[in-house]
This record gives sequence, C-alpha cells and structure tokens, in this order.
Amino acid sequence: MKFQNCRFIIARDKFLIIDNLELPDTGCVTFVGANGSGKTSLAKALSRELVLASGKASIDVNLDIARISFEKQVSIIESDFRLRNSDNASEDELYGITSRQLIDSVSRASPAVEKALCDRLDITKLLDLPYHVISSGEGRKVMIARAILAAKNVIIMDAPFDGIDVQTRRSLTDIFYELYESNRLVILIVNRYDEIPDFAQQIGIISDCELIKFGTRQQMLADLEFMQLKNSEAVANLSVPDAPSDAPVYNFDGPLVEMEDVVVRYMDKVIINHLSMKINRGENWQITGPNGAGKSTLLSLITGDHPQGYSNKLRLFGIRRGSGETIWDIKKKIGFVSPSFHLSYRVNCSVRNVILSGYFDSIGLYEMPGDEKLLLADKWLKVIGMETMANNPFMSLSFGQQRIVLIARALVKHPPVLILDEPLQGLDAVSRLLVKSFVEYLMLSGSTQVLFVSHHKEDAPRGITNVLEFIPHGVSYTYRFSNTKVMGGNSSSQ
Repeated sequence: MKFQNCRFIIARDKFLIIDNLELPDTGCVTFVGANGSGKTSLAKALSRELVLASGKASIDVNLDIARISFEKQVSIIESDFRLRNSDNASEDELYGITSRQLIDSVSRASPAVEKALCDRLDITKLLDLPYHVISSGEGRKVMIARAILAAKNVIIMDAPFDGIDVQTRRSLTDIFYELYESNRLVILIVNRYDEIPDFAQQIGIISDCELIKFGTRQQMLADLEFMQLKNSEAVANLSVPDAPSDAPVYNFDGPLVEMEDVVVRYMDKVIINHLSMKINRGENWQITGPNGAGKSTLLSLITGDHPQGYSNKLRLFGIRRGSGETIWDIKKKIGFVSPSFHLSYRVNCSVRNVILSGYFDSIGLYEMPGDEKLLLADKWLKVIGMETMANNPFMSLSFGQQRIVLIARALVKHPPVLILDEPLQGLDAVSRLLVKSFVEYLMLSGSTQVLFVSHHKEDAPRGITNVLEFIPHGVSYTYRFSNTKVMGGNSSSQ
C-alpha cells in the first residue's frame, strides 16, 4: 500500500489527509491517536472504504482485507435487531444470529483451527448463544476471531483491546504476534500508547484527521514529540460544573444496595450465582472479572433494568424491588455509562441535547430543560473541550468523543450513585485522565458513590474502598470481597 498527497472524503468539507505513507506487504504497523483524531477514518481508508478526492492511493485490488471496529459490531447488532423484529421473522431469525454463524459465514479455516482459536479467546461456550445477548467484550472477541479466520492478507484491528479483560489482552497480543510472523500485514489502531506492541515495526500518529508522523519504531522512540505525547499525564485546572438546583438528594442512612442470595439465569446458564452483598453509604466499589462473568448483569440489577430483579431479594435505596416503585424512581438517583448503553444511544440529536438528556434520564431530549440546565450543559461542553461541537449531530462524532459526551451526561446531575461500566473504553490518555479526575472530584465531594468496572486496574479512580471480584468456579463464578482501606485487603469469599 502506498499513499501520496491523499485527501479522502470523510464528510462534506472534512477530509483525511495522508501526505506520504508506504506500508509493507507483511509485518505489524500500529497507529495511535486521540479521540476524534481520525483513527477510524484511517482504518476505512486503508480498507478501501473511503472515497479518494485527490492524490494517489495504490492498493492492490486483489488484496484481501479484513477490518474489525466498533461500528461493524454495531452494524451486526442493528441488522440482527431488524431481522428479529420483522413481522415475517422465522423461528431462527427470532432467536437471533449466533456467534458461530457469524464466524462460519466467512471462515476459511478448518474446524480444528476454528476451535483452537475460539478456545484461546474463551468464546467457545458462547458460539451457539444469540450474538445480541453476549457482553460487549465477548462480542469484540467474536469479531476478532471472525476477522482472523477469514484468512485475509491484511487484518486491520481498530481498537482491538477495548473492553477486553487482562488475560485475553495477553492472549490477543500473542495471537497478533503469530499473525505478524505468518506473512500477513497486521495493522493495529489503538487509543493507548502502552497498547503499541513490542513487535510493531512502524508507528504512526494521527491528529486532526491527518497522519502527522510515521516512522520505524526506533525513529519514533527517538522522537521528542512522540515521547511527550506518550508520557502526557497531566490534566490541569479541573473544574466540574455544579449540579442543578433540582438534582436528586439521597437522605436514607441505610445501604444503597442490598442483595441476598441473588440468582440470575439465561436459559440453562447461571449468570449470577447466589450473590449476597451490601453497598453502604460512603463506599466506592470496583468490580472486576473476566468477560462474560456477569458484571454487567449485576449492574443492570442495580439500575433496575433487569427483569429478574423482581424475582430476587433485592433492595435499592431501601426499597424492595417490585414493591411499587417505578424504574424512573431508581434511575433519577443513578448516573450510568456502559458499552451496551453506548450501543443503544442511537438518537441523532445534537451533542448539547445528549448532555441535557442526562438531567431527565432519557435517550434523546423530550423536555424543555430551562435556562439553568442549558447554562450548565454549556459549561460541561467547555470542560470536555467540545463547546464548538455543541450543535453537531451526536452520531457525527468519533466513538471516543461519543463516549466522553455520554460520561458527561452521566455526571451532570451529580447523582447519588454513579455506575461506570468500562467508561474509559475507547479513550486516549488525556481523556482517560480527565474522566478519572471528574469521578474523583465527585467522590471527594461526598455527594456521589461510584461503582466502577474496568479490566485495567490503573483506570480505577482514587477513593475506591471496596472490591468485588468474579472468580471462575466450574461453569459459573464465585465472589471475593475485599476492603481496600484495610492493609493487605480484608478478603472473604461467598
């Protein structure tokens, strides 16, 4: 692949600029950049999915290219949703497309090779489940397996490590190294500088939809600007806008959440296995465990979204689930961000209206917000550096920019409980530090308690007091609790 003076069309009056780039036929190349920098547009250009406005792009028409991305994952889920909700849907279509069908539809590998890769990615047990019921991280692993088993000459991985647990990230790195050694070209596009693998032969930086630097690994490690970006760890002059005057206040002195012997099943699979726990006032929890362990299911019980909350002994904010409270009585006390919520926020309203929707716990804006909330929303836009994008369509933003806006949406009312499920997924280094600073600010103010899920230990905000770990146990999981305020941890298992 060779590009000279190229301008690719992203949107009207918006271009991806690649002045000079030549990629090898085989090996590993990594590109890194901030949110909204144009990383996904670069991936599309390399896979012949963008229109070339000017310049010369030499890509062999016979070159087999596979690309995985968040957008492709969304596209499959949306297509499956339309099939399942068609008036003429067959029984199989009502069940939904399975991971096995997604893989088998493109795989050129033998059954033995397919099984070996699925075992390494720990997705074998998921293959016959509907794709739409598995977690976001599991879905990403299925997409990666699908791309690899298609046996293309070029594999472009857009943010492959996002939402993936620690052990699988190690396995993925090993798998990418094997691909690198197998006479294929592996192109990794990442948000984190520490995700650049040691075997990356060439590294590029993209900023403002332009490839601004590209060179060998040795050249880039000797480049001062690259190292400054790599080591950027400062977020200065943090100021979080106030809560609105009508923000929810939680005055109950008892536990925020009480669960007693909770069990959640999907078909024959136990998702939550006899879990008992309390979240008391003043506690901030980190929840850890492998993909598919049930962490997101646990959070959906707390947000009131899971129907099996009614059939279990579950009290939220002192009220027994199913005793007459509405879902909105629960949601008004909670701020929430998760990969699945990001997938569901498909209303193409303005960026400002997405932030304003956080005051009303809605997807889209259907109420008049009033002058106070409009002023606060504009302050949030300034804090996250998007004041010039206030009227832009939400769907026109990059994945990382969308995630930042949704995090601001969750924070605007300074909720009594803030639930963050992989909130930093897809964010560059500076954005991650900014979000952590926001969360720590609200925790220290004493008005907000946090439940934080992440596969990266270093992502947890300062102030975590308790940890819940999902521990594999046979075909299900058991649970380990620890108090981080006690030296060495005060652990017990259930």
